[in-house]
Amino acid sequence: MTLPILIVEDDPAILELLEEELQEAGYTTLGVGSAEDAIATLSHESVELIISDVRLPGITGMQLLERLRHDDSQVGFIVITAFGTIEQAVEALKIGADDFLTKPLDLENVREAVYRVLENHRLAARLESAGGARPHFHGIVGESEAMQSLFHDAARLAKSSAPILILGESGTGKELLARAIHAESPRHDGPFIAVNCASIPMELMESEFFGHVKGAFTGANEARQGLFHAANGGSLFLDEIGEMPPSLQAKLLRALQERTVRAVGAEKEEKVDVRIIAATHRDLEKEIEGDNFRSDLFYRLETFSLRIPPLRERGGDIERLIAALIDKHAGQQGKTIEQVEPLALQALLNYPYPGNVRELENAIMRAVTLAEDGILCHDDLPERLRGHAEDQRSALGSEGTPAAQNAPWPSLEDVEKRYIQKVLEATGGNKRRTADILGIARKTLYRRLEDPDDAS
Repeated sequence: MTLPILIVEDDPAILELLEEELQEAGYTTLGVGSAEDAIATLSHESVELIISDVRLPGITGMQLLERLRHDDSQVGFIVITAFGTIEQAVEALKIGADDFLTKPLDLENVREAVYRVLENHRLAARLESAGGARPHFHGIVGESEAMQSLFHDAARLAKSSAPILILGESGTGKELLARAIHAESPRHDGPFIAVNCASIPMELMESEFFGHVKGAFTGANEARQGLFHAANGGSLFLDEIGEMPPSLQAKLLRALQERTVRAVGAEKEEKVDVRIIAATHRDLEKEIEGDNFRSDLFYRLETFSLRIPPLRERGGDIERLIAALIDKHAGQQGKTIEQVEPLALQALLNYPYPGNVRELENAIMRAVTLAEDGILCHDDLPERLRGHAEDQRSALGSEGTPAAQNAPWPSLEDVEKRYIQKVLEATGGNKRRTADILGIARKTLYRRLEDPDDAS
């Protein structure tokens, strides 16, 4: 039985909004208006996750979190903080919060955060009970040899504080791996701050990274700490580091070497304790040749590098990813997908995914959204997947030999048998889960598995 989510919020309108949103997503909720009421509730109720505002009458959300962590409670905890108080959110992460949400609340972000925290906690419990087996690595699905090797190397590198460079094509999940490394590291109780270097205007980059003092430039009406200070004691993830201008690369290299930063306009440097995890889809050696990236920074980062394989190199992982992503998005949308049409599954399995896992996830999110009556159909998929499947069928039908031209399409019975095997593989041989996904009774599944000629 799934445990409820406890929401601690003194604003009745926000409390009602959160309860409605999470109940629509399929969760059970309990709502209280103060930390004292939350403590009273926890004395007789078990919950799987707490979502708490920081500002509450009486005991604050931060004090509630501290009390729970002091008592060794491992319950998931998400804090809600007002926009602009990121320092408070970072402090909550240091105390032991799993994530934070800023007001005004974005309901899609709420669902994403709840799903992510619950999955991480459930995964940790499964890993502990499985004696350390890693079919997942902090939420990243992968049982292929390539991904198991990546998980092994990432877990080893996570133990140090050395910089890490993550390489991989767009959509492979570089930020997910960075978050997993942070979660696996001794810094897991510290903040994880992610920034996309391509999204910051060049003229603001130095201030964003290192902060500035009051009056440092026009518009600097007050002093501001930068990303290095926000990530102090934790990890700073620099996504698309290949987009960072060479002038800032030099200052980043100094920060790595000296473990100090100087705010714009400041006279003194300040010590910081930050682990850098950088990522790029670019070939940095080529960027060095074009004078777009500093070789000294590259060699500093590249000592400990990890390459995420593209989806096409991950073997049978795609079946597991399809099953996991259908579960994820069905859960977020409050739906139950009981069956995947054979033609839809075939299209999902055979598409090359140049956009990697991100493209696969977007395709499944769309399909789950459009699916009706618990069935994910071929017509629910994006046009490019359906078009690719049509092209493949046309190519098969136009091959030169008469045998190929006249070869019959596989029967529905054959497709069904292969589909059952694919789902069985995706669930790791779990017949109960397989029967649930297929929408058939377990005894029917057993009969078909025992007698492959009987698909009736």
